[in-house]
Amino acid sequence: MAFVSTEAWINPQPISSTSTTAKVPVGTVVRAEDKDSSTALGVGEFIYCSGVASTVVGSVVSIDEAAATTLASANAKGRVGVAMSINVASQYGWYQISGKAHAKVLASFADNGVCYLTSTAGSVDDADVGGDLVKGMIGRSAVSGGLAYVECNRPFVDDSADD
Repeated sequence: MAFVSTEAWINPQPISSTSTTAKVPVGTVVRAEDKDSSTALGVGEFIYCSGVASTVVGSVVSIDEAAATTLASANAKGRVGVAMSINVASQYGWYQISGKAHAKVLASFADNGVCYLTSTAGSVDDADVGGDLVKGMIGRSAVSGGLAYVECNRPFVDDSADD
């Protein structure tokens, strides 16, 4: 993956990088295109947030109103994104919120599976868990190395029943 910003202004922090100082205002949303011919993920949207401990590339996070992240887990509420870097506490980085992303999933995750939060922080699965449906996210590949492609459209969770 080699997403490159397509904004009219120069983005001072590459999508796959982490910084100890904020390079753009936290909460900024940009569009970027994957220029890596081996992945060809197309265009996506990314939000700039502060990190949280134990974040790795592909971690699924909850994003609060201040654009701070927590590793997503069961019963979370709020926006959801996928980490584009190892963006740990006291750092800043980009999280994918639309387009095709490479996300952490549990071993049983199936291609075209509906995404649900789990008790495994930072990962999603396709097992139906009441109240933990990630609205705006669906699986788009089988599991490979603990990751799968997911299609995102500004995903969020609200801990409401989905049946």
